[in-house]
Amino acid sequence: MTVPDSNDAFKKAFDLKLTLRILTYLRPYVPLVVTALTVALLLAVLSPLPTLVQKHAIDTYLTPFVRNPGLNAETLYHGLTLAALGYMGLKGLEFVLNYASTLAIGYLGQNVLRDIRADVFSKLQRLHLAFFDQNPVGRLITRVTSDVDAINQFITGGLISMITSSFLILVYMGFMLRLNWKLALISFTVLPVLFLATNFFRARLRDAFRVTRIQQAIVNSRLNENITGMLTVQLFGREARTAFDFDHTNRALLNANINSVRWFSLFMPTVAILGQVAVALVLYFASRQLLGADAVESGVAGAVTVGTLFAFVQWTQQLFQPIQDLADVFNNLQAAMASSERIFEVLDTEEKIADKPDAQKLGNFEGRVDFENVWFAYDQTVTAEAPETDDRWILRGIDLHIQPGESVAFVGATGAGKTSVTALVSRFYDVQRGAVKVDSVDVRDLAQHDLRKHVGVVLQDVFLFAGTIESNLTLNNPDIPHSRVVEACRYVGVHDYVLSLPEGYNTEVRERGATLSTGQKQLLAFARALIQNPDILLVLDEATANVDTEAEIRIQQALQKVMRGRTSIIIAHRLSTIENCDRIVVMRRGRVVEQGSHRELLDKGGYYARLHRLQYAQGEAAD
Repeated sequence: MTVPDSNDAFKKAFDLKLTLRILTYLRPYVPLVVTALTVALLLAVLSPLPTLVQKHAIDTYLTPFVRNPGLNAETLYHGLTLAALGYMGLKGLEFVLNYASTLAIGYLGQNVLRDIRADVFSKLQRLHLAFFDQNPVGRLITRVTSDVDAINQFITGGLISMITSSFLILVYMGFMLRLNWKLALISFTVLPVLFLATNFFRARLRDAFRVTRIQQAIVNSRLNENITGMLTVQLFGREARTAFDFDHTNRALLNANINSVRWFSLFMPTVAILGQVAVALVLYFASRQLLGADAVESGVAGAVTVGTLFAFVQWTQQLFQPIQDLADVFNNLQAAMASSERIFEVLDTEEKIADKPDAQKLGNFEGRVDFENVWFAYDQTVTAEAPETDDRWILRGIDLHIQPGESVAFVGATGAGKTSVTALVSRFYDVQRGAVKVDSVDVRDLAQHDLRKHVGVVLQDVFLFAGTIESNLTLNNPDIPHSRVVEACRYVGVHDYVLSLPEGYNTEVRERGATLSTGQKQLLAFARALIQNPDILLVLDEATANVDTEAEIRIQQALQKVMRGRTSIIIAHRLSTIENCDRIVVMRRGRVVEQGSHRELLDKGGYYARLHRLQYAQGEAAD
């Protein structure tokens, strides 16, 4: 199982455009960003000062006392006490600034995380159904979870840290150069080597993180697929094979993660050992000067004190700590670049089914539906210029006019294009040729929300959300009164069943309605459609295909009431369910081959009559 992904941009080590797009999410929180940066920069300036206090204590009090033990001890203790209090005061202030900085950065990161996740989710809701036909669920879940979290890690643990660590490096370098520029230059000799090492690891880490993200999406897709299809897996005894396939996918993710860890585990020690090399160089050259050895050759005789040596050892170690922090930032940056490419790929996806700037709203709704020379294919690469002989066409030159209040049924073999009709009326897809019109207005000129507000759809594959029975019926719309819910349930004959449940309409429904039978879910779906659109266009899509005879009779009785005065489009496999419709449209291979009432089509003795005879012959054989 593979998950398609765009890898063309994976070779870039750093993308300024992507980084700037990430930073745009900080715009609503500019005061917080300024506060976090100010606190972090104050912390950077404060960091070298405790070592400077220690140097002062060593050179001013300890070293003279060691050389001359006869000095006034009281003066020594007083000076050391002041130095200790100053040191503790600086450390206390450092604690306060650290707390404030961590709190501000954490709050900032979590808000940005929420904003990005909300944008991705909102974008997914606006995308056309063809997008979801082409993208596995696991891949999209990875976008909203792991990929967004990687950007959050970059902001919380990387963005501010990148600025403060860079500033901290400059502060330490400034202090070191001011105190002893020759020892400072000695400690800086490893920086070019560190720069080369960083460049070496950059591309490796970048590619490793991208592969990890891709493999994570594959694992998510595999997991979602197998959990959703668990009934089929267990029914056909595929547990062992499924576990083997998942293990193969899981091991690929393991190898990708190990590869990331391998490169990063080399990068971090490289930075650390270069820092220790710098400390060793400082110790060696400073000790030679301090002890007076080779003073003439060094040219710095007498320029180094014990306090200076102590300060340089401390500062050199502290200098490489922010460099190591930058390595962590670099780690987060790689993950953020890889993830942001994938997130912005979703956010930049063209909304092929979008409202026009001047989209209309339906005024006095009548319920007229017109198909004018409609040619349609689910394949988005098919254009209006495609030849009529192209096998990808699902609907071919459909001309059909449904009057207000008319009930029209579509029948035909599987793949004839019946279900596509309902998808086009709701504008889940756009036609390549011709037009679909509601009340003489092309659906492409209508606001989608307004159009679908007038269209109630009951699908064969009923989807129920986790929640209560009532929340599923009202779709959490607080404006729908309970009385309307009860009325709709009475219409479809499911009210008594709901009342028989432990908590009635407040009974919890498990994910996808796992505790309900197919017939019960179908009846609830009918009730939901009636509740949402009790007075306008009702579109049914093979809604009675999976219910028993008794339930079907109840549904038919309810439909006779609801369809009065309403435009109704019914897609059915069972011809018995549509015998009372005003008109039956017979489809074959994407074309309308016959239309008329049930009796007219039977008398005609054409394709519908053959379907009718075949279905009833099968029913009698089954009996």
